[in-house]
Amino acid sequence: MNIHDLIRELREDSGSKIVLLVADGLGGLPLEPGGKTELETARRPHLDRLAQEGTTGLSIPVFPGITPGSGPGHLALFGYEPLHYRIGRGILEALGINFEVGPRDVAVRGNFCTVDAAGRITDRRAGRPTTERCVAMCHKLRTIQVPGVEIFVEPVREHRFVVVFRGDDLGDGVNDTDPQALNVPPLPAKGADAASQRTAEFVNLFVAQAAKVLQDEAPTNQVTLRGFARHPKIASMQDVYGLRAAAIAVYPMYKGLARLVGMDVLDAGSSLSDQIVTLRKVWDKYDFFFLHYKYTDSTGEDGNFPAKVQMIERLDEAVPEIMALKPDVVIVTGDHSTPSKMKSHSWHPVPTLIWAKNARTDAVTEFTESACLRGGLGQFQAMHLMLLAMAHAGRLGKFGA
Repeated sequence: MNIHDLIRELREDSGSKIVLLVADGLGGLPLEPGGKTELETARRPHLDRLAQEGTTGLSIPVFPGITPGSGPGHLALFGYEPLHYRIGRGILEALGINFEVGPRDVAVRGNFCTVDAAGRITDRRAGRPTTERCVAMCHKLRTIQVPGVEIFVEPVREHRFVVVFRGDDLGDGVNDTDPQALNVPPLPAKGADAASQRTAEFVNLFVAQAAKVLQDEAPTNQVTLRGFARHPKIASMQDVYGLRAAAIAVYPMYKGLARLVGMDVLDAGSSLSDQIVTLRKVWDKYDFFFLHYKYTDSTGEDGNFPAKVQMIERLDEAVPEIMALKPDVVIVTGDHSTPSKMKSHSWHPVPTLIWAKNARTDAVTEFTESACLRGGLGQFQAMHLMLLAMAHAGRLGKFGA
């Protein structure tokens, strides 16, 4: 019996409500040895109170030492084994903008980037252009035609867009063309098998034409592609947990993750305040609420330590509004760590707290990396967090006689 079958056997409907508040990239590092992380630096009275009244620990998104992408990080939080469900970013972005992905499709996430006269990348995100510019650049990319395949280009947000290659005998075992480095050119696409090599050949033709179409459009004068993927088969949260689940996320990729596991993706507006308004409006309609907060991640990736501190403080200010709804269980965590010092995702375990009326409190009184290291949850794999959420919500019956 796998863990999902066990949950199906034990689950009960207690009428309780669970809030999963994900501060993307929450974990951090001090800039200097002996210093404080972003979370430790921030003023966080409301998060500290939840930690004091609940129980804390550090969650490991995949395995110790493995740096996760946002996809596996979130799937683990939703209770899905991230090594089993290896889902490329492209499908998540496509689902996030509600693009209908079919059986002949390979979807991929695109980034506009800036290249110099020699074709070397000088800015991987093209200076984070406006979404309006992203839309305009996508219109230019839609003029590209490659014989043997249909190509769909859809804007997402800022520097991000989606490309869907539609054709026969296409595979998704294609490497990212983003080298994740500066002063080098984009990587050529290569396929891991015959079907994927067929996709890679179409991709290289598309990218070559994109360079010509965008050559006078600096800083958005080239593209990189990452996360080639087909639509996977995955059980819904309703099927596994018996939960009516709602996603309240602003960024398309996280909407895609939620839609992938069968959550209702709601209109969340464009800010945390808008998300709280939506949460309040739909409180009586759902059992489980996935509330995603992006800005702790983006500021970390930008290497902006003070800005990440400020984003954590803004999140803390929203906690009383969530608690005013009287949830039965509140979980606060991240999908991974994004230390400003590293300007990237990292393998470091993520601070995690569970607040519930029947939580076994520990000695922790602060919601920080160093405090959670001493918490009652210890260090555990993030994929087990939903089990703890269900148990604290009174939604799991006894196993065995």
